[in-house]
Amino acid sequence: MTNVRVTAIHVQLGATLRTAAGGRTEFDVEANNIMQLLNALKRDYPELEPVLERGVAVAINGKIYNNALLQPVPADAEVFLMPRMSGG
Repeated sequence: MTNVRVTAIHVQLGATLRTAAGGRTEFDVEANNIMQLLNALKRDYPELEPVLERGVAVAINGKIYNNALLQPVPADAEVFLMPRMSGG
């Protein structure tokens, strides 16, 4: 059986998401990719689940990822969550 190393990730929230988190701006979770990161936030911080379910964009080291749930998240990455923007 192979041991999979899980990375501790520091996540920062954009202003709109902070409201859903009761004013909290930063979280630490263990994850290897965006899907694991979002699932860990939902599990550990249930107050964030409704806003995460509506959709968020994830910026890793300044690059925004949409619909890239399997995108790896490096251990030393800067991760920032913001509401997903929709065109109109």
